[in-house]
Amino acid sequence: MKHITIRNIWPAAFLALAAVTIMACRAGKTVTTKNNLPFAKGADISWLPQMEATGFTFYDDNGLPADCFSILKNHGINAIRLRTWVNPDSNRASGHCSMAETVAMALRAKKWGMQVMVDFHYSDSWADPGKQKKPAAWEGHDFKTLLQDVYGYTFTVMKALKDSGITPAWVQVGNETASGMIYPEGSTSNWPGLAQLINKGYDAIKAASPTTQVILHVDQGNNNARFRHWFDSATAHNARYDIIGLSYYPYWLDGHPDYTASIDSLGNNLNDICTRYHKAVMVVETGGEDYKAQNTYDMLLAVQKKVREVPNQQGLGVFYWEPEGASSWSHYGLSAWGANGKPTKALDAFK
Repeated sequence: MKHITIRNIWPAAFLALAAVTIMACRAGKTVTTKNNLPFAKGADISWLPQMEATGFTFYDDNGLPADCFSILKNHGINAIRLRTWVNPDSNRASGHCSMAETVAMALRAKKWGMQVMVDFHYSDSWADPGKQKKPAAWEGHDFKTLLQDVYGYTFTVMKALKDSGITPAWVQVGNETASGMIYPEGSTSNWPGLAQLINKGYDAIKAASPTTQVILHVDQGNNNARFRHWFDSATAHNARYDIIGLSYYPYWLDGHPDYTASIDSLGNNLNDICTRYHKAVMVVETGGEDYKAQNTYDMLLAVQKKVREVPNQQGLGVFYWEPEGASSWSHYGLSAWGANGKPTKALDAFK
């Protein structure tokens, strides 16, 4: 998610199933996936530990206090996304998300029978198209050392998850990396360097967890030209990945248009990039205005439909970004939670 700092609305590890080969979108090509999983109806709830620590109470549809995980599961959520920062501080809105907190949250997700996605920002705080600040501990390192930093950190987090009995179904190497990551070495102005950094993350993930699928993630999911430019460059520089991840936020488009103005462009882009790059696709971030719950509900149904319509079951799922992050706590206006502590109708779209 971007714009977060500039708006005031604001049984053991998963069993590795046998690899299945699925026909991809273009005839004669195949995509091999290592986890034969159901369509992901997901939520990034990385704010949850802070919300609980500051006394926020979650209520179910009947107005009874309940574990947020229980409420999400009862609304159809079957997967949890967790952002991970290298050395975060304790700030309520822009801190936490350490390795230890990520592992603890992943264990809770496992308890509720949910799959896990881990989102490596490779920063100490928010990373998005406008900022990809290098972790403070990596400042001053030469490029060879920086590659080792990425591999070592990624492997350490993945091993900590594995040692706790967690096998993430998916892992992102970078968050909304339209402009690259780990500036300046990983900027898209230096694609050879960016590709090497991506591949170090990929290699570390596969070394620790061979069945985990690696996602590369770009924002503006309805912008086909943006995706073609970025993934053409990734292909030309031999960046390795398994899945293309997209953000789709109609609210952030110019003029705050209704989703109906861009939903067909999202669907067309999903189909095109699946065909062009022979990769499965996922919407790993979406959300709508909390005070327009019906509109957000309709948007979520439409997004899920577009992803499910990607040929040959290569549309893998949809994740809401911080649905539990009620604006009364977060000052973030695109949650799916009301001031009464209960989920809005929007969350029913995943049932």
